Amino acid sequence: MQTKLVFIIMLLFSKIYSYSQKIPEDFGYRHIAMKYQDDPVDIIVISKKGEEKIAKPVFFFCQGSLPQPVVKYDEKGLYGTLPFDENSFLETYHIVIVGKPFIPIISDVNKLGKDYMYLKDIEKEIPPKGYTERNYLDYYVFRNNFIVKQLAKERWVKNKKLVVAGHSEGSSIAAKMASINKKITHLIYSGGNPYGRIMNILAQSRSFDTDSIDEGKNTIEHWKKVVAHSNDTSLTNGDTYKTTYSFSLPQKDNLMGLKIPVLVSYGTKDWSGPFNDLFQIEAIREKKDNCIFKSYLNLEHNYFPVNEDGTVNYEVYNWDKIAADWLNWLNNSDNEN
Repeated sequence: MQTKLVFIIMLLFSKIYSYSQKIPEDFGYRHIAMKYQDDPVDIIVISKKGEEKIAKPVFFFCQGSLPQPVVKYDEKGLYGTLPFDENSFLETYHIVIVGKPFIPIISDVNKLGKDYMYLKDIEKEIPPKGYTERNYLDYYVFRNNFIVKQLAKERWVKNKKLVVAGHSEGSSIAAKMASINKKITHLIYSGGNPYGRIMNILAQSRSFDTDSIDEGKNTIEHWKKVVAHSNDTSLTNGDTYKTTYSFSLPQKDNLMGLKIPVLVSYGTKDWSGPFNDLFQIEAIREKKDNCIFKSYLNLEHNYFPVNEDGTVNYEVYNWDKIAADWLNWLNNSDNEN
């Protein structure tokens, strides 16, 4: 009798546990699994309900940094999969987001660490080795372009138009993807630095310079180590040397070489703001009329306002306005062609 009772309790617990485990389809998403160089790749496709099989162009969104699952949820429901409300895009596009290597595509946030990171060791903030070994620019670029090629075979994909957008770290991935893949027809380069990540780090360091502390010099010394060990994927603190090196390679020439419509979107209070201004000056000099620049006054890296004392006002969320401007630009560029 006791054994039977234990079995019933275990069975009940198993059902409750399995019920709590969500899958992307629970939130109306499609989940596509494929392989790239024998690595598992998880892809999320977001479509307008009832129009999943209707042929539309792809809006391919490149994630920013950190080993975060694409789909995050808790007991109250879904967290924002994209930083903006995607519904207005779904009239025209299927949105595609690819997971980070060896990071689950979906997770309960209660199982994640700081900044919603999926970590092998939460206390030491160490992600899985499979992620750190592949967390560099070219891996993402060639993997993503492979995925784009595979998706082009699907009946629900209309291939005359392909939009690639990336924010922050994703902007570098998107820019290099577009420089290689001639199937990409539109690029949205958001919150990036055309002169590389190290220039953002250096600009931020200079803001801490004093008469006695030269933080900028410390960053330059760190950069010397990064260059000397540019293929090192061992994790010490934060990004690996290979990650920092690869994302510090300037995308200016790749962007300048594009002939497709390009939207450069950034906040003027972002550390990358002055570098995007410089790139705009150079693009004007080179008469690059395919590049449109949209700067947002007094907004920081993630488009939050900056107060007079330099603090960030997280109460004002501007991402939906930014995305509306992106969509408006896409629609206008279509009308011009």
